[in-house]
Amino acid sequence: MNTPESSHEIHYLWWLILICVTGGLIYLLSPILTPFLLAAVIAYICNPMVTHMANHHISRTTGTILVMLLLLGVFAALILIMVPLFEEEARRVIEKTPAYLDMFKTHVIPWLETKFKISLQLDMVIVKEALAKHWQSAGGLAAKVLPSLTIGGMAIVEFLVNALLVPVVLFYLLRDWDTLLKLVDEMIPRSWHQQISQLAYETDQILAEFLRGQLSVILLMSICYITGLWLIGLEFALPIGLVAGILVFVPYLGMIVGLTLATFAALMQFQSWSGVIPVLAVFGFGQLLEGMLITPWLVGDRIGLHPVMVIFALLAFGQLFGFFGILLALPVSAVMLVWLRHLHRRYLESNFYN
Repeated sequence: MNTPESSHEIHYLWWLILICVTGGLIYLLSPILTPFLLAAVIAYICNPMVTHMANHHISRTTGTILVMLLLLGVFAALILIMVPLFEEEARRVIEKTPAYLDMFKTHVIPWLETKFKISLQLDMVIVKEALAKHWQSAGGLAAKVLPSLTIGGMAIVEFLVNALLVPVVLFYLLRDWDTLLKLVDEMIPRSWHQQISQLAYETDQILAEFLRGQLSVILLMSICYITGLWLIGLEFALPIGLVAGILVFVPYLGMIVGLTLATFAALMQFQSWSGVIPVLAVFGFGQLLEGMLITPWLVGDRIGLHPVMVIFALLAFGQLFGFFGILLALPVSAVMLVWLRHLHRRYLESNFYN
């Protein structure tokens, strides 16, 4: 005859088996999960828009198509704006390179020779002639590079398959979101229903706070970096500020990449280390603004991940799922933290602890 204590132990054993099976499936299927995870994240973010339209007598199919067209328009606009912008900036860099090489020859090389007691011989005339001869070809860089990407390689095939699979999966997830949730709800044993419903509610709350808040952080930090670099007179303020702002979703990566690019650009433009000081001030102010005001205000402290766990999550998810794993590392880790808190609370209440 089963006692209440043994029933509880069996209950927790089933939970442990479920977690182990889920973890094993994720590990085994990790090579093909990336497009599904990316589509699920986009669907989660966009579902409120489709639901809002459905509440106003627009079918979910029509609403899904409208939302996907909106996403396509935003993506196309970014491409049409960013590609010519970076091509123009690349041309400007190459045009100015001869002057930068002269500065390198007259200032940097003598300093290196004096500092390290070495002799450096570099024929700048040949380098500048080569650059002057070929810089015009940079204008059509994107048009020349994109066709070459179709040449061989399983990595290219995989990328194209994922690029096609994401919108297909996204369409069905958005259209059938309520149906899928109802199906999952019906699969949950009634004895577990209340507990899992509470877990799902807390998971939804933390994901909503993180994902939608993080988009606002990206927007505000992009504006902050672009404005700051423009005010100090940096020529490449727009592309560098955009890159730094977009990469803030990975802790410290946006600041590190943006600061590196801005420092290099400032050295080439101002030709002295004094021009780097305003760049350091902009990124220092931006980091303080993000860490002390914007992120706590828009995202909050509910995630509660220790910095060591943040680093581990980024490395682990990057290893499993590549670049998209880095995108998913923090929100998925936040969800896992919610689950672990529930398991920890249940463990403290169980006979295993007492």
